[in-house]
Amino acid sequence: MKTVVVDKIASVTQALGLKHELRISTDIPCEEGVVLVVEILSDKANYNALELTSGRMAKLVRGDIVAGAIGHRKALFGYSGHIPESLKAGDVIQMLNIGGVLGVCDSVNPEKGRPFDCRVIGVVLQFPYLGERIGVPARVGDKKLDFNATLDTRGVPVVALAGTCMEAGKTAAACAIVGRMRHRGLHIHAFKATGVSLRRDILAMEDAGARRSMIFTDLGVVTTTPKNGPALTRTMLTEMAAGKPDLIIFELGDGILGTYGVEAILKCEDIRKALTSLVLSANDPVAAWGGVKLLRDNFGIEPCVVTGPATDNQVGVDIIREQTNVPAFNAMTHGAALGDHIIASLGITHATPVETSET
Repeated sequence: MKTVVVDKIASVTQALGLKHELRISTDIPCEEGVVLVVEILSDKANYNALELTSGRMAKLVRGDIVAGAIGHRKALFGYSGHIPESLKAGDVIQMLNIGGVLGVCDSVNPEKGRPFDCRVIGVVLQFPYLGERIGVPARVGDKKLDFNATLDTRGVPVVALAGTCMEAGKTAAACAIVGRMRHRGLHIHAFKATGVSLRRDILAMEDAGARRSMIFTDLGVVTTTPKNGPALTRTMLTEMAAGKPDLIIFELGDGILGTYGVEAILKCEDIRKALTSLVLSANDPVAAWGGVKLLRDNFGIEPCVVTGPATDNQVGVDIIREQTNVPAFNAMTHGAALGDHIIASLGITHATPVETSET
């Protein structure tokens, strides 16, 4: 055991409340969620920032000492990487996302360039036993996921946002909806159910007006999968509903067809029954048409509305409405109308009436 001073602490470790002076060991359990200290070995001109526990973005440079966590990633527009079988001090691994997820990179997206190479220094230790200096490897999250968790929404309406792929405008839509609902006097709780650890999406929802938020990382999961996705969703829906908000809104990171568990979640009958409404974000009209068809045919879900880049102008809106018979609104240019449409579809009668000048 030795002491090391870190320059930057990644947001994936937020629940631990780490300080910049840490105790570490070189006896490293190579498992998802284990917190490591690494040295950045390379420089990058793009995709070169780290999300800190404060939510701020900090540029990484060669020589930085960083605390992150072991995990895997399979991203269409990012890096793909896995957890190695073993790790020891001196091994070189890669930074797989800007939230501080560390693993072995398998595939690179040309737009992002090569990921940061990182030299492993050691595993962060915590000291949970009062009065004893017995260190145990630190792991992300402030509670452990219960795979047998039950679902109880307490009658609170639930809106899910699903996308045709990552970067389809889900978070922008969520923020527009939350913001409009807040303006109409509603109290919203929000969470992110699937993806790879990164807090910026739920922070954006908080900025838009969500009173409470969660992310799967809070439950000790770095990267979601079909195995843990349903349990995570049940747990967070139940916890968010306990505060009795007017509405819960949650984002399903990645796409309907993907590796992070969206499909597994939507196949669960109890979760489908808990959904009051589903918003589909699509990149283009063909994706919108396919997404609507998948939701209808594979899951028996009728989307409430389509949004995303496919609705960036009236041409896309008209095509979607004509081809799918689903309403379409752009979250960036018609966010109020999008929010009002969802409020009306939910039958929430106690929302502040619409002001004509805002719509």
